[in-house]
Amino acid sequence: MKHRLSFVLALSLVSILMLSLLAGCAPSPQGSSSPQLTITDQLGRTVKLDKIPQRIVSLAPSNTEILFAIGLVDRIVGVTDYCDYPPEAKQKPKIGGFSTPNIESVIAASPDLILATSIHEKTAIPQLEERGLTVVALAPKTFDEVMAAIMLVGNITGKEKEATALLSDMKQRIKAVTDKTSGLSEQQKLRTLYLVWHDPPMVAAGKTLQDEVIAKAGGKNIAYELSDYAKISLEAIIQADPEVMIAGVGHGSGTSQTLEFLKNEDRLKAVSARRNGRIYGVDGNIVSRPGPRIIDGLEEFARFIHPELFK
Repeated sequence: MKHRLSFVLALSLVSILMLSLLAGCAPSPQGSSSPQLTITDQLGRTVKLDKIPQRIVSLAPSNTEILFAIGLVDRIVGVTDYCDYPPEAKQKPKIGGFSTPNIESVIAASPDLILATSIHEKTAIPQLEERGLTVVALAPKTFDEVMAAIMLVGNITGKEKEATALLSDMKQRIKAVTDKTSGLSEQQKLRTLYLVWHDPPMVAAGKTLQDEVIAKAGGKNIAYELSDYAKISLEAIIQADPEVMIAGVGHGSGTSQTLEFLKNEDRLKAVSARRNGRIYGVDGNIVSRPGPRIIDGLEEFARFIHPELFK
């Protein structure tokens, strides 16, 4: 009897230990506490996350597009007034402007993650962090940095698989363009102007995302030697004699004014692009927002600059 009791007790202890081990190996429910994740965001800031975020506020249209693209629509609890793509983004609660988010509206959304950009570095980010909120900044300026931003969001939200699939598609589409343009001679790379605004004339110059779009699409940016988004004189445009001129359209109330300027400004009538009918309009958002749609912008530019290669 004594031996039987000892056997039963031992069996019970083994069962308890097994159950404890199984419980320890079971996956945690989504959003529950998990080992702390420490990342470096694109402003070089160290950010610690205690769990997979379930309530996300986006402070930029490009961030919102990334969130939608990797399947995080249900976790978005706040976007800016300018977040208009995809159309479903317009239905999300608003937290103010892009450069001027309403801090109280952000706090009221009770986010466990806020995605900011470089424009928020000096004001919004410190104000939000002072209130104990978690902020990650995305600040991509190149194609590689755009893809790194997408992967970073995937990593911190548990959407690594979706982010990886999106990046694979983006890389294939980039390659489909550059396979055709990388072999072009310098003479075949057409002089290209991308006009962001017309009054006064402003171009996407060197070290901008649009400059990289032009280069990958087989063009040469006539404003390459300038920096960022720069004012340019009509005399400088005439002297550079662009063979292709592209205007951003759809910005605010500007609609197609910049495109009409390139088509109708009398002083540009001798420029090669005007004489040969090589003036185009492009949705400014797809080449100015550093998100997944930058590939749409690349494909548009490739068709504008080299229609013989991209029919």
